[in-house]
Amino acid sequence: MTTETNSVLDSVKDAFAPVTDALKNLEVPEAAREFVKKSVNTAKDRAADLHANSEKMTDAIETAVAGSVSEVAKISRNIQQALFQDAEAFFAGIQNLASAKSLSEAAQIQSDMVRARGEVLVSRAKATSE
Repeated sequence: MTTETNSVLDSVKDAFAPVTDALKNLEVPEAAREFVKKSVNTAKDRAADLHANSEKMTDAIETAVAGSVSEVAKISRNIQQALFQDAEAFFAGIQNLASAKSLSEAAQIQSDMVRARGEVLVSRAKATSE
């Protein structure tokens, strides 16, 4: 049964080999990469503005209320910082993807991004448990 399955898989791979080869060498136009880069820069600026405004709001809450709220504000800051770092990493990843000149290069960049995000999540989980 596995020989038959492998034979079928090999014939499917062979049938799609020209398409796969064509996609490996497919180049992304410069205009498209520039558009994505500009869009990412705009989104990064907006994320930074949102982060700055959330910091101001947290400062106002922290000043207005004492005691136990300071601990909530600290947690809120940590969450805000994590969200901002995630947004920055996402936009940096998009910029890296926009600079890819082939689909195989884009796939490698995406793989690296996923691995890096996994490492960040593990380190945050460790820090939270401590």
